[in-house]
Amino acid sequence: MPNSWRKRESIIVSISSSMSAKWMCLEFMSKIFSTEPTGKFLFLRYLSRTHLTKWLWVIFMVLVLGSTLSGCSPFYVMRAAYEEGKILWRREPIADFIERPDIAADTKEKLALVLAVREYAKNPLKLNVGRSYSTYSYVDRPDLTYILTAAPKTELKPYTWWFLVVGRVPYKGYFSREEAETAAEELRAEGYDTNVRTSAAFSTLGWFNDPLLGHLLKYDKVTLAEVVFHELFHSTLYVKGAGNFNESVANFVGGRAAIDFFRDKFGEGSAEHQRAVRNWEAELEFSGFIERFAGALTELYTRNIPYEDKLRLREAVFSQFKNEWADRLASRSTHRFRGFAYQPMNNAVIIHYLLYLRNLEIFESIYQAEGQNLVRTIAVIRDAVEKGGEPFEQVRGLIDKHKASS
Repeated sequence: MPNSWRKRESIIVSISSSMSAKWMCLEFMSKIFSTEPTGKFLFLRYLSRTHLTKWLWVIFMVLVLGSTLSGCSPFYVMRAAYEEGKILWRREPIADFIERPDIAADTKEKLALVLAVREYAKNPLKLNVGRSYSTYSYVDRPDLTYILTAAPKTELKPYTWWFLVVGRVPYKGYFSREEAETAAEELRAEGYDTNVRTSAAFSTLGWFNDPLLGHLLKYDKVTLAEVVFHELFHSTLYVKGAGNFNESVANFVGGRAAIDFFRDKFGEGSAEHQRAVRNWEAELEFSGFIERFAGALTELYTRNIPYEDKLRLREAVFSQFKNEWADRLASRSTHRFRGFAYQPMNNAVIIHYLLYLRNLEIFESIYQAEGQNLVRTIAVIRDAVEKGGEPFEQVRGLIDKHKASS
């Protein structure tokens, strides 16, 4: 996976690895699995044996219910609750953390930036901020989670998992690479293409106050701001069962919000503002490219030819588009998606990129039609999709309305 894309990538871990039953016990689980310096479990201090037995029975039933409804094992749900519980339990207010004398100056600067991004998301953007990203949580590993995607070898159709609250999603999260790779191997044995990648951030869609994870501080200011805007938008608008739409529209908001934020904070033409503009232009460029790539594959896969011929011919399509992308960037020293041309290719990899980059030009067109006003753009998109129906089609309808009225 290209390092630049890994930096930007922001999968909703809570969606891909959990369900409502898990959230019912998450805060309690976080206390159970957190230890004091003495190493004693906190809950032992407060529960009698009778109460402990009752609570463990409740937790067990919640986990079993959650796993039954979602198709996940109780051990998977418990692991997810444990890992996310640790993150939530370690939260510390950024306003307090930033005052510590042992914190490096550049870290304090980025933490202050996150607080400024929160305020900008709340006003003027009117996103549902709550108390998310007002706290900091240390994560003691470089990769937060591992995300599995899969697809048939001759069809650009994502393998999906169903969860109670969020519906079907085209990916599933794991807290260890070994578990993710084991699941991927099982799907490959069934004939699917697979892709396992890391993810740096998560959103609980407003169920909890999401913290800033410590490893995000290694990113540059612009990438950090894009991630925070992206995740906060998930708490503002989320369409059940529409993973492609949710990620693409959040990607749009993250990119455009960062441009406006750095323009207002540092001035138009500042280094940060220019970098945010370049990042978004790269997203739009690659979005158009990857959709052309997907179109060529779909045309091949729908041809009435033998399965083996499709497998052979798709390798030629893979090579064609990888070479095209490499040639396009040959004269450019930097580009967010520069590494795409050099990674192993299959349908699951294409699905992954489409998840974040599908139809970005639609959102950009609405933004331009709304006078480059991001607040109005977000409002009309929300109004359109909340009426129901396929969200991309609803948003396309906005473009038709603008054309009809112009």
